[in-house]
Amino acid sequence: MLLIDDILTSPIKGLFWIFKEIHNAAQQEQEGEADGITARLTELYMMLETGQITEAEFDAQEKELLDRLEQIQESGNHLAAADQPETPKKKTTRAKRKAKAGSRKKRAKLDEVAASNP
Repeated sequence: MLLIDDILTSPIKGLFWIFKEIHNAAQQEQEGEADGITARLTELYMMLETGQITEAEFDAQEKELLDRLEQIQESGNHLAAADQPETPKKKTTRAKRKAKAGSRKKRAKLDEVAASNP
């Protein structure tokens, strides 16, 4: 009887294994894309600090990258929600972006004050 059960359930187990592998491959691809976006953001910050790009160019590119990163995180959260129990949400990417923008403005003001004081 056990042999018959194994024969009858093997197609279902095979399909389940295939779907699981596809899910794992999709997650790895999203993680790779998120790492690439994070690296690009780091490059943008360095370009801004060295004066290679203007603040307006930086803001436009940063917004685009952060929006894409947020999309990846949201879709990753949907995939992970099926695997794990619900956890409290962390600070959103938009809130982080606003905090960074505020710190950049403060840093600019401090630089102006430092430049005006000999």
